This record gives sequence, structure tokens and C-alpha cells, in this order.
Amino acid sequence: QVRLVESGGDLVQAGGSLRLSCAASGRSISSRTMGWFRQAPGKEREFVAAMHWSRRRTTYADSVKGRFTISRDNAENTAYLQMNSLKPEDTAVYYCAADQTLYSTLMYVTEEKYGNWGQGTQVTVSS
Repeated sequence: QVRLVESGGDLVQAGGSLRLSCAASGRSISSRTMGWFRQAPGKEREFVAAMHWSRRRTTYADSVKGRFTISRDNAENTAYLQMNSLKPEDTAVYYCAADQTLYSTLMYVTEEKYGNWGQGTQVTVSS
């Protein structure tokens, strides 16, 4: 089982930047696709970004494309989400997740395929 802990959430003004971290323990994430999701108040959790375990492929939700960047440091067993040009609509609890399948050839944007989740970190963007 992979234990994930997110950090880096904060209150920031519109146009600002934040870098979220997702520290993994228990198992290595080097062979797992990593994803970021978010849940705004009163809304369902939605996909934000994912990076294939090979680090050769990434995918983003249209709403964050060009502003957010997912990365990973396998040596540190940590995934990151760099968020720039933040907007009030980015306000949400952000969760990282690890694919439960090792060396998966596919990269999923739906949460059902991710078997390991963190507790979330709050991001609030003021206008």
C-alpha cells in the first residue's frame, strides 16, 4: 500500500502561484502513474493532471492546461503540481493519487483506476 501525503496548499491571490507536493511512503511510486484531482465545495471531484510512470506522457484537464504542470521526483518518491496564473475557480481541495496497477500502459483520468489517495490539501484563490 502506498501512503500519500499532500502539502503546499494555501490562500493565494488570483494570478499567483503555488506548488503542491505529494510525498509517498510505504511503496515506491516510480512504477505508478500519478494523478492530481480536486474537489470544490458542492461539486464532484474532478481530474486535474496525470503523469505516466515512464514520465514520457502527461495529460491535463482543459481548464488547467497551460497553467498547471505535473512532475515527479522518483528519487524523492514525490509528485508535484505547479500551479501558475491561479484563478478563483481553482479553489478546491487537491488530492494526489497513485495508480494501483504497476507499469500500466494506460493513463487514466477517472478516479476509479487510482487505488491510493492522500487526504488532500486546501487551495483557496481570492479575487
